[in-house]
Amino acid sequence: MPSLFDPLQLGAVSLANRIVMAPLTRNRSQGLLPGPLAVDYYRQRATAGLIISEGAQIAPEGQGYLDTPGIYSPEQVDAWKRVTDAVHEAGGKIAVQLWHVGRISHADFQPDGAKPLSSTDRAAQSKTFTKEGFVDVAAPRALKTEELPGLVQSYVHAARSAMEAGFDAVEVHGANGYLLDQFLRDSINDRTDAYGGSIENRARLLLEVMRAIADAIGADRTGLRLSPVTPVNDAGQDSNAQALFNYVVEQLAPLKLAFLHVIEGQTGGPRDVAPFDYAALRERFKGPYIANNGYTREMALAAVADGQADAVAFGRSFISNPDLVRRLRLNAPLQKANSATMYGGGAQGYTDYPALAD
Repeated sequence: MPSLFDPLQLGAVSLANRIVMAPLTRNRSQGLLPGPLAVDYYRQRATAGLIISEGAQIAPEGQGYLDTPGIYSPEQVDAWKRVTDAVHEAGGKIAVQLWHVGRISHADFQPDGAKPLSSTDRAAQSKTFTKEGFVDVAAPRALKTEELPGLVQSYVHAARSAMEAGFDAVEVHGANGYLLDQFLRDSINDRTDAYGGSIENRARLLLEVMRAIADAIGADRTGLRLSPVTPVNDAGQDSNAQALFNYVVEQLAPLKLAFLHVIEGQTGGPRDVAPFDYAALRERFKGPYIANNGYTREMALAAVADGQADAVAFGRSFISNPDLVRRLRLNAPLQKANSATMYGGGAQGYTDYPALAD
């Protein structure tokens, strides 16, 4: 039986173990650039089989929160190169999460104060974090059909920028009520063009993005994150989530992507928020499957040993345990994260959590 601590091949990327660091927004990228603290933060966690970075905007319009990084400009590529070099020097592997928040944004973050972009012009009942604190998100503008090829190319440009920055792979963020999820779900997508209505139409943009990125950088360096039933960011349940996401992974299976990363249940919340058969996704995808959400050490060990997942992603426990892999291996106690220092600030609550004493 495979073990959580065994090596794993994800496409072109060889992992030392099957413990994945999930993407974690930390709001410490002043000027939309990861800085020296980020270099230390990711280096400290390089014993993970794979680090998936915090979400990085694919374009200026993709930003939705204060002090989150991008991956589209030469300056951002240079800044991320310092991060990837540090992780590689420490023996780790790192992917970048390609992010566009869609309607979960505010005019403060949009070029010229424009409306955020989405599948719809209906505002989300949600908030975002600006320099003024937590505020309601803005009413969006529905993307025009003729704008979508340009959006796909923004994803491709970001993926190519990630390769230039030295990332081992990219993960497309198709989850958590952000832009691609806004197109997928009929609870949000109210379009009447070729990108709305049927499951095939609502999945069209995501599939176009995945195929274009796979063509540009290789499917074996391209992964996808999905969250079929999470309600976060005012993402109402799709009328038939099982059929929708089964279709998505069936269409992606021939690409032979590096991995599928699935949030099982409500992001950061209950795993049983709505019924869903995750094994059906794994069976249809046929490639490496990363399970995520609320996994304890015991659950993760069992999931890998039983073949329910190829790897398991941990989020908050990586915030406060830079040596999480060692702690899991030794069954050592985990430190609790300080919620007051999760978002924004400096080194406190970011790079000052201690590792186990030798």
